[in-house]
Amino acid sequence: MTKILIVDDEQDLCEILHFNLANEGFEPVTANSAEEALVLLKQEPRESYGLILLDVMMDRMSGFEMARLLREQGDNTPIIFLTAREEHDDQLEGFAAGADDYITKPFSFDTVLARIKAVLKRSHPAPTAEPLYRFGSLTLDTALNQVSAEGHPVELTKREYQVLQLMARRTGEYLSREEIMAQVWPNDAYVTERSVDVHIARLRKKLGSEGARIVNKTGFGYTLKTTSDERRDA
Repeated sequence: MTKILIVDDEQDLCEILHFNLANEGFEPVTANSAEEALVLLKQEPRESYGLILLDVMMDRMSGFEMARLLREQGDNTPIIFLTAREEHDDQLEGFAAGADDYITKPFSFDTVLARIKAVLKRSHPAPTAEPLYRFGSLTLDTALNQVSAEGHPVELTKREYQVLQLMARRTGEYLSREEIMAQVWPNDAYVTERSVDVHIARLRKKLGSEGARIVNKTGFGYTLKTTSDERRDA
């Protein structure tokens, strides 16, 4: 549940936003001044709040001043300004102060909700799943850097693993020794084509019967042979 800090000196507006955001599954917290909001932010870890809805024109410290202070302190919590100041220069000042978005009053809650979701999506992108390769009994889990074959874990060296991973990513393609060297040993001037052959031979042996999947075609290079029903899970 994403916690959202609402900062506005209009009590009625805070209550409306709090009610609607709670109904949308967020955890809203309200403050009626920048000073009160800064106290709340200090009471919890910096990453506790997923987003701040911040009014600009408030007594004493303005929303622009609060945003600049947070950015100077290294706080990168996304900020959306909610303000009646709609001049172009005001919007530029808001973005210069560290805003992620700027909404002028009056506004509909649907607009605010859409902007919140857009900012959260940009600032908290969903993690990309690491692919899981399965070829018969051969499995390569790139999230855990683990390999298994014939139902048993296979212990590979770092370079052996990188060679296998490269071929798994490029199934159906023949990889020359030069390309494998460039991908796996990019900065090692002492590695030779013979090193590639040695690592391939070790891989075949460690993978048992699945080692036969690694084939070589003269003049083309190495490939990992698969069938049409074998797949990669992303």
